[in-house]
Amino acid sequence: MSEFKKALERYAKYVIQQSRSNLTKGKINASKKLYNSLSYKINKNKVTFESEKYGEFLDKGVRGSKHDYAESQSSPFKFTTKQPPSSVFDKWIKTRGIKGRDKKTGRFIKNKTLSFLIARSIKNKGIRATMFFTKPFEAGVDKYSDEMIQGILQDNLEL
Repeated sequence: MSEFKKALERYAKYVIQQSRSNLTKGKINASKKLYNSLSYKINKNKVTFESEKYGEFLDKGVRGSKHDYAESQSSPFKFTTKQPPSSVFDKWIKTRGIKGRDKKTGRFIKNKTLSFLIARSIKNKGIRATMFFTKPFEAGVDKYSDEMIQGILQDNLEL
């Protein structure tokens, strides 16, 4: 294996490890589905990172239809008329142990109602950007760029 590929491998492992750490520290790891889906592939001196589709929305954020979080202002994603399907929040509500209450009487509301309210709120407010992947990606470039350049130079000298 070339020295450049070794450096690229170390960089990719660093990005995945730090991204997983950010998910855990940020308590964005309820089902571990995103955590377990983070991976990389190296093909012809190029690294490709992979994850669940919704990982990109969590990383970059999504602008809401009525309000935006400051962190998500530069996001390429925006809710307009549709909201996320409320069914995706059913398992999340159970995993987190969340119980919703009625505003007037204080009685517990059904999980289906709560998941609809969460979906509507996300549509209106958007999703705050976590940068769980972007920060390690950029930090890794700073940390491993010299090592990758050295690897390229060393590989070219051996030719």
